[in-house]
Amino acid sequence: MKKQWGAGLSIMALAAVLTACGGGTTPTTGTPATGTPTTVESTTAASAPAELKTASTAAGQVVVDAQGMSVYFFTKDVKDSGTSACTGACIAAWPPVLTESDEPAVEGITGTVGTISTPEGKKQVTISGLPVYYYVKDKAAGDITGQGVNDVWYLVSPAGEMAKAPSAGY
Repeated sequence: MKKQWGAGLSIMALAAVLTACGGGTTPTTGTPATGTPTTVESTTAASAPAELKTASTAAGQVVVDAQGMSVYFFTKDVKDSGTSACTGACIAAWPPVLTESDEPAVEGITGTVGTISTPEGKKQVTISGLPVYYYVKDKAAGDITGQGVNDVWYLVSPAGEMAKAPSAGY
């Protein structure tokens, strides 16, 4: 019985120490060796990593995912329609950019970011009211092989616009 109490008290003590070390942005004051009081901000909560960000490519600054994979707009999508025009065989070549969040974390993107529901009930990311997609032929971060495909697929600019030049061939 004494071992159980000892273990329980140890766990409670550890929890108290961790709680005391844990949190937020509480200012603490101290007096360094110089005798001048100081205030130090402590921040322990890290912000969520960006799901979408910008990157420099041969086509200029474009939107990419957290792994650096380029994302594209489809000209047949209708802005703010809440649906994707890429269905059936199209999805095999141009998979949707999916998220778990209603408000995906972004960095460097000034276009409005949101989501729509896919037919499977998943959340597809939208930028400036248009769904965004990957291209299966892009194999590595920075690839932009989908740019200009069939004159209907274009990279996404940080402002949330179609980056129509330069065209395919990268």
